[in-house]
Amino acid sequence: MACDPKIANRLKRAEGQIRGILKMMDDDKSCREIMPQLMAVRSSVDKVMGLVVAENLRRCLDEDGTQHDEKLEEALKMISKL
Repeated sequence: MACDPKIANRLKRAEGQIRGILKMMDDDKSCREIMPQLMAVRSSVDKVMGLVVAENLRRCLDEDGTQHDEKLEEALKMISKL
């Protein structure tokens, strides 16, 4: 599976956030300061997971020759909001 540029960008952003968290820990920042950053990374990774699943579903349907309809697009949008 080739990496979609949008997904790659999100993962690079998460990578930067993780590096920032490591620096915060090295700088002995409080749990109160670190936890929101950890939650942001988790949210970012969850979003990437949804996008990957949605893209895989699109590809599977395209390979089968099945046409996308409005309901399918709606379902894919919901999945990508994970």
